[in-house]
This record gives sequence, structure tokens and C-alpha cells, in this order.
Amino acid sequence: MFDQLLDKLSGESLSMIVRAFILVVLGLVVAGTVSRLLQRSLGKRLSIHHMQLLRRIAYYGLLTLFVASALRELGFSLALLMGAAGVLTVAVGFASQTSASNLISGLFLIGERPFTIGDIIKIGGTTGEVLSIDALSIKLRTFDNLFVRIPNETLIKSEVTNLTRFPIRRLDLPVGVAYKEDIGRVREVLLAVADQNPLCLDEPAPLFIFLGFGDSALDLQFSVWAKRENFLPLRNAITAEIKAAFDAAGIEIPFPHRSLYAGEATRPFPVQIVPGPADEEQPTRKSDR
Repeated sequence: MFDQLLDKLSGESLSMIVRAFILVVLGLVVAGTVSRLLQRSLGKRLSIHHMQLLRRIAYYGLLTLFVASALRELGFSLALLMGAAGVLTVAVGFASQTSASNLISGLFLIGERPFTIGDIIKIGGTTGEVLSIDALSIKLRTFDNLFVRIPNETLIKSEVTNLTRFPIRRLDLPVGVAYKEDIGRVREVLLAVADQNPLCLDEPAPLFIFLGFGDSALDLQFSVWAKRENFLPLRNAITAEIKAAFDAAGIEIPFPHRSLYAGEATRPFPVQIVPGPADEEQPTRKSDR
């Protein structure tokens, strides 16, 4: 009789384990299918970041329900499990306050949406493309192909610059010319350079600003607009074009000058040109001839 009872219990346990296993497998299939359907139906309406977040919530939410049903089939009390999970959550929260702060900061980032996946952002001295926006941190790939992880709490406390948020950008070029140059003529040459460059936009129009009288030059700023994908090619090209245009027009780009003055009552400093080695050898070679 004891053997029959043991066989009965073994049969019931095996049946419970099989049903729990089927529920887990079914949960994996249903969660994966629902997440893919969400991607197909809402992928064009939502941003990449929000689509990833929605897929994760749907996937793990459905999987959690099926796992809870599987545990119930095995005879576990869900109330007891929820109580233990609550106690564990409180303990983990006290032990990982930094992670909790990053998690809360991540929620603020999701609601505020200062950037999305694929944007180029600058945080402090780090600039790169956003690869992912997770609960605790974001991942960047820099222009020299380095992987950078930045905690969400750091993002909330720091100044974040989104370089690709808007379709156009302005390139500000500081330019210095000699004091003898005509500012109006310099302006005409710069506008001609911008007009000949196909990457410069006609609207908004280029901007010419006189900044002031520098130590060795007239300080100017020349600003042109470009599409964000053409910003780097324009910056690399237009500087060489301005230099060539100034050389062709005879406009001097001065180097820093320094004048020594010791006061009105003193005599000027004597300046003597010292011949170099080549100058000393040259008369010798002529005399040898």
C-alpha cells in the first residue's frame, strides 16, 4: 500500500513538473511573439528608445506571469513569494542606493527625452553616439570607436549637449586679419567663399561679426550654416578655402606681434642681426672662386 501511495505521489509530482515546464516554455514563446508584433505595428510610430522600452516591458511582464503560474503549479504560495520579494527589495534598496538613484534618474531621462538612440551627444569631455539607454546607464561609442558607459545620475547632474537634435548647425570660424586690411573687403571675400561652397546654406544666411581689436589682429567671426550631416566636411573644407582666398586677395593673416618699450626716458633697445652659419660660409665660397 505504501508503494502504491509513493507511486501516486511520484506521478502527481511528475505531472506538476511537466505542466510547470510547459507554462515556462509557452511564456517564452508568447512573450517573444508579442514583443515582435509590437515592433512591427508600432516601430514606425515610436522612437527606437521607446520601442525598446515597450518591448522589454511586454516581454518580461508576460514572462513573469507565466513563471508565476508555473510556480503555482508546483505548489508554491504566491503570497509568500510576494512577501519575500518585498523584503528582498527593501534590503537591496538600502544596500544599493547608488543604483536606485541611477534608476530614478533613468525614469526622468525617459520622460524628458533629451536624446534618443543614434543621437550624437556631448557630456563633459566625452562625445559619442548613443548606443543604448538602459535603466542604470547609457552606452556611448566615441568617434575613435571607444565604448563609454555613463551612469544616469551623472547625466541628470551634468550639462548634456545634443549635436544632432536639429537638422541644421552653425559653424563659427574665428578669423584674424592685419590692421591695415579693409574690413569691408574682407567681408566680401568671406561671403564669396561661402557662396562658392555647396555645403553652405543660403538660408539662414552667413553671418559676419566684428569682435574687436586684438593684440595683433582685427578679430572677426564668420558663421555659416550647414546640414548636420555636412557639418564636419564643411569645417574641414572651408578653412582651407578661406586661406586660399585671402592669399589670392592679398589679405594678411598676421601672427602675434610684440613691441618692447622701456619708457620715454630710456634709449631704444639695440637690435643686431647676427649672421647664421650659412651667411658666414657664403663669402668664403665666393673668395675661393
